[in-house]
Amino acid sequence: MNYDPKPSDHDHIEIPADLLGLVEQLAEDTHNAWARQRLADGWRYGPHRNDQKKEHPGLVPYQDLPESEKEYDRKISLGVIKTILAWSYRIEPPASLAPSGGKGHGPAELMAGKVALPEEKPKA
Repeated sequence: MNYDPKPSDHDHIEIPADLLGLVEQLAEDTHNAWARQRLADGWRYGPHRNDQKKEHPGLVPYQDLPESEKEYDRKISLGVIKTILAWSYRIEPPASLAPSGGKGHGPAELMAGKVALPEEKPKA
């Protein structure tokens, strides 16, 4: 197999200051998704990675990870945000965080049914 990965070029993209906190939130969520899948696959915490025993030292809460592991997750999250922006999509912070009271909505608001999507009417 001759695989030559060609991810989007987003090195020129600058992250707006109001989205910098999103990088850390996505990094933590990325870790949590990875950990959930590992646990579902039968892995457990171990002080050293052991594929035979399915043990991994990274199966801890995000805040307990070594800085090097957090940095790996941040790099992935930053790449996702830069790719979204490079493809001309917009990311808006939730209204409660937007400096101008913008109309962005966070996942918690969407999941709680507090936001009407264009095809829906607001829930009472």
